[in-house]
Amino acid sequence: MNIHKLSSVQLDVLKEIGNIGAGNAATSMAKLIQKQIDMDVPSVDIVTFDEMIDMIGGPEQLIVSMYFDITGEAPGTVYFILTIEEAEILLSQMFAENRKLIQNGEVDDISISALQESGNILTGSYLTALADFIKLSMQPSIPYLSIDMAGAVLTAGLTELLHISDYAIVINTAIGETHNGLNGHFFYLPNPDTLPTIFTALGVKTDD
Repeated sequence: MNIHKLSSVQLDVLKEIGNIGAGNAATSMAKLIQKQIDMDVPSVDIVTFDEMIDMIGGPEQLIVSMYFDITGEAPGTVYFILTIEEAEILLSQMFAENRKLIQNGEVDDISISALQESGNILTGSYLTALADFIKLSMQPSIPYLSIDMAGAVLTAGLTELLHISDYAIVINTAIGETHNGLNGHFFYLPNPDTLPTIFTALGVKTDD
C-alpha cells in the first residue's frame, strides 16, 4: 500500500484509532494520578525519520521514552514520550511529593521503576483499546525505558522500521494536564504492511 496515497476516509480511520487508544490511556492516567486529564485531537502524519525527531523537539532534546514493540496480527510500534520535566511532574503527581528523576548525576531507581509501571499501564490501556476496536491481536513487548536524546532513542527503536520504508505513519496524541506542564505524547506507528490488514478488519476499502 502506498502510504502517500491514503484516502481521507483511511486517514479519518487512523485518527479514530489514535483517539480511542489515547482516550483509554487518558482514563488510566486520570486514575493513576487522580486528576482530570486533557487530550488533544489526534494527528496523522506521514513523516521521514528526521521529521519525526523534530516532532519531539529535535535530535538533542533529552527525553524519557517508553517503547513497546507490537507483534501479532497488527505489528507496529508505540512510544510514550515525556520530557524530563514532564516525567518529574508525573512522578510528583503519583507520589504526592516532589520527585527528581536525576539526583547528583544519578538516576533514581524508584522513580525509574514507577515510570516503567506507569508506562506499562498507560500503553497497555492504549493497546487494549486498539485491539478491541480493530478486532486484531496485538501483543506488546515488555516496556523499554530510556533516558537519552531524541535522536538516539528513535534511532535505536526504529531501525527495523527504517529497513522497510523511508517514511513512517505516525498517529500522535498528547494527553496530560496541560495547565500543569504535563503533556506526554503517544506515538503509534503501524508497520506500513499492516495498514491493509487494519483497513480490511474495519471494512474500509483498500486499493491493493
